[in-house]
Amino acid sequence: MRKSHPLRRVVLATAATVSGIVLLLSLKPSSDPGSTQAAGAGAQAQEAAQGGAGATVTGTMTGDAVQTQYGNVQVRITVVDNKITKAEAVQAPKGGTSDQKTADAVPKLNAAVVATQSPNIDTVSGATYTSEAYKKSLQSAIDKANASAGSSQGSGSAQAAGAFTGDAVQTQYGNVQVRITVAGGKITKSEAVQAPKGGTSDQKTADSVPKLNAAAVAAGTADIDSVSGATYTSDGYKKSLQSALDKAKAASGSAAGSSGSGEASSGSDAGADAGAAQAKTVTGQVQQTQYGPVQVRITVANGKITKAEAVQAPSGGTSSQKTELSVPKLNAEAVAAGSADIDSVSGATYTSDGYKKSLQSALDQAGG
Repeated sequence: MRKSHPLRRVVLATAATVSGIVLLLSLKPSSDPGSTQAAGAGAQAQEAAQGGAGATVTGTMTGDAVQTQYGNVQVRITVVDNKITKAEAVQAPKGGTSDQKTADAVPKLNAAVVATQSPNIDTVSGATYTSEAYKKSLQSAIDKANASAGSSQGSGSAQAAGAFTGDAVQTQYGNVQVRITVAGGKITKSEAVQAPKGGTSDQKTADSVPKLNAAAVAAGTADIDSVSGATYTSDGYKKSLQSALDKAKAASGSAAGSSGSGEASSGSDAGADAGAAQAKTVTGQVQQTQYGPVQVRITVANGKITKAEAVQAPSGGTSSQKTELSVPKLNAEAVAAGSADIDSVSGATYTSDGYKKSLQSALDQAGG
């Protein structure tokens, strides 16, 4: 048998390494100067690529829900070996003319993502709001993929443990939101913290949710059967469950990254690392108001709220103006007070009350 030449093996190995780096950098976030978070995630991805082993990304990442005046848009991507193999909208505007626009625009946007491997895709004519929100949520999903690339350089031995609440998913009968408890990398408990109610929905929820909870624990994934007679609730449940699993996976990757470094830090670097390790982002439950849902996300570090934001708030008509006026004030109050005991904004009572309830939910999850 002819022996392989050593120099040829070196060339082939170098080529393989370069290919891997090119694939990973294809997920680098766009250079939007207004998004420092995206830039930071891009830097992580580049460092992971330069670091070599352990920088490959494979998994499902769900972007943040982005509000439009016609409804929420939220994108999930599937990444295999640093390449986007699938993109889908888990939330999109519906009802009236929105149904037709969504049916026309979303497949085109999904295909464009897979083709370009980036959020730099064209807006679909006639669906500008949906397209812009799609790209923002897509960027968020790519940021999460890049973050997981950076954290994957750790030992990889850490397993997710704790409670993780998925994103609220809207259905025509009401919101569905799932919380899972994970231990040893497995789902030990699944529950619906929100589900349709009122009228016939009460009976359908009472019948379907326990079955879905049991199926989630048994399967350990969101690939579970829909309950007959409760299709909308089942679909919403599975989407929110997948979101919770994504968060658990991200937490597992972060833990592995923080514990996988074999080098000890000293002085101010050690203090900075300790502070970063304690920081976490928690999203509160969606609170329904008569003008629309309100949902708050907080970042907590060293037991203090360092950032608060409304990921959902009433929009459309006069609600848009009230939201623009009240939410920044509520965000600032939350950080200043470090609690949900904040004043309501005059003229935006419903939004303020919903904000405080969702904020309290986030604090409860954070243990504050």
